Formats: sequence, C-alpha cells, structure tokens
Amino acid sequence: MGFDKLAAPLVGCSVLERAVRALAGSGEFGEVILVMGRDRWDEVCGWVAVVAAEMQVSVRWAPGGAERSDSVASGLAAMSPEAVLVAVHDGARPLVSAEDVRRVVAAARVSGAAALAHPVVETVKRADAAGCVTGSVEREGLWAMETPQVFQTSWLREASAAARARGENPTDDVTVVQAAGCPVQLVASTTPNLKITHAQDLALAASLLSIRGEAADQPVS
Repeated sequence: MGFDKLAAPLVGCSVLERAVRALAGSGEFGEVILVMGRDRWDEVCGWVAVVAAEMQVSVRWAPGGAERSDSVASGLAAMSPEAVLVAVHDGARPLVSAEDVRRVVAAARVSGAAALAHPVVETVKRADAAGCVTGSVEREGLWAMETPQVFQTSWLREASAAARARGENPTDDVTVVQAAGCPVQLVASTTPNLKITHAQDLALAASLLSIRGEAADQPVS
C-alpha cells in the first residue's frame, strides 16, 4: 500500500486498534497477544494500555518472526499455558463483529477447530501467467477464508511445530491443523469482514462502519 496499513486511521482509531477492540470486546478472551516488531509495539503501547483497562483484558507483545509460521510460534509461546483455545486473527481485518467472533469460538469449543469464512459467490476462472483464461473452477463448495481461526491450543501447538519442522509456511492455520489430521468447522460470517489490502479498502471500510452507525466519536464495540 506504500504505507503502514495497520496504523492507518479508520473512523476514530487505527486499523489495528479497531481489530483488537473487536476481539477484546467479544468477551471471549482473557488475553490478546500482539505479534509484531518491537518498534511497532513501542508505537501502539499507549492505546494498548487504554484498551486493556477499558475491556479488562491482558494485552501483551510477542516478537514477530521472519516467516508467518515463526510469528504464530512466537504468539503461542507467549500465551498463558492453561489456555484451552487459541484464536489467530489478522490485524488487517478490523471489521469483524463481536457476534461472529463469539460464533466461531462456540463452534471451536464443539469441534476443536473452527474458522470464519464466506462461500464464494463469484464465477472463478483459472488463468496463466499472462492473465489468459485457461479454465473454469467449480465454485460449489468453495469458501474464502477469513479470521479469526480458532483451535484447541494443543492442536495448533503440535501441528504448527510439525509444519515448521517440515519447512512449511502455509498462508493460514487451517491448512496447518488439517495437515495434522484435525477436522475444521467453517462458520459463515454474517457481516463484511474485509481485509485491508489496498488503499481504497480504507474508504470502503469507513463506509461499512457508517452503515453500521459507528461514527468517529462513538466507542468501538
């Protein structure tokens, strides 16, 4: 994007703060671990302390790694050892609703692993490196993955360690636990949960928050 998207302002606070507030405000978590570089932590620790006090949730730092799998391992190492479930969430998804968070956590309590997602509704094509269509992809049964993805902590610890030992760096943790033979339940998101990827996504996210009735002077819920 040419700038730090997590620090970008989004209706009264940064993208990252809004994501943290969404998780902490769900009432499902006793702690939130922010996996990031030390410089970024130094920049956000001010509002982190405010969020932790307001929502009565422990918010702590863990160092980010060179690869995504390293960062997940760092976050797992920083968790309280008695945690039964762990949720992995992308800080660039600030619009996740507290209700959807609660739904995916409830599903994970039953099945052991669950992930927020939405069915693919667009026509999907396969193309070559030049962008020429080479075929169609049947969309029935296809889902686009979102976060949070919630797992029994022991499942993710063991599956993540095994994947790292194999030198793998999957793009999501559902892939990791599936490779270990663990079933994963998909939970359909009920509100837009877009990932901030391009600069124009910030304007779209602001519009969606306006539709929800959230203004800059209102608390994030």
